[in-house]
Amino acid sequence: MKRLLAAVLSVAVPIAIFAGDNAYKVTFDGGSIADTRRGTGLKMYIEANQVRFVKDNKDLVTIPASSVTEISYGQYVHRRVRSAVAVGMVTLSVGTLLALSKLKKHFVGLTWANGDQKGGLAMRATRTNTVASLLDWKA
Repeated sequence: MKRLLAAVLSVAVPIAIFAGDNAYKVTFDGGSIADTRRGTGLKMYIEANQVRFVKDNKDLVTIPASSVTEISYGQYVHRRVRSAVAVGMVTLSVGTLLALSKLKKHFVGLTWANGDQKGGLAMRATRTNTVASLLDWKA
């Protein structure tokens, strides 16, 4: 019975891992996507010849690779002072450690021009590999 369970798991686990969604989670921060508010969570699919932005399994915009004119990247870094003061009132040692930590936010800008259709957007990436994948895609 143990061998059967081990055999089933050794086949099922890799299939479940590789069958996962290959989208990057990003947060819309502004731009020319109609009916999308700032702070909306989107999924970004980087494909060989296009980038797609999807919300609730509905394509919002598809940008062909040939029409991308610029990809920009920036960071916003700040210390967690308010949180450190609040936690420091309860326990000083944890508050001190929290004051030394930094919060980084990664922002990516994407502009495109497809004939007479021009647009752009700014998004906040949840991980740095999102930024690296997008920059490698266009290179």
